[in-house]
Amino acid sequence: MVVRDELSEAEVDRIFRALADATRRDIVRRTLAGEATVSELAASYEMSFAAVQKHVAVLEGAGLVVKRPHGRERIVRGNPDMIRRAQMLLDHYEQIWRARIDRLDALLAEDT
Repeated sequence: MVVRDELSEAEVDRIFRALADATRRDIVRRTLAGEATVSELAASYEMSFAAVQKHVAVLEGAGLVVKRPHGRERIVRGNPDMIRRAQMLLDHYEQIWRARIDRLDALLAEDT
């Protein structure tokens, strides 16, 4: 299934795999609120710097964050455009389910 403003199936898979992890969701939340270096992010979690780098790499691969060099640091910021596109996909699923529920309500109303 592809939703217009086009997310491919592969993009959808990457986005939802990335968001399946609580740490990655928290990184997205933090970086949408403001830019942070990978070092600053790593200080917020009880895991190694390398583990946080891997989480950031997964998010970057899904397009949920953007990383740019600044001297020796890497600055990470959330990508609101990709979040918007993912929200559009979820809105599409919601419309499908609401239509199904409406049809079910109509069928049940006919039986009474």
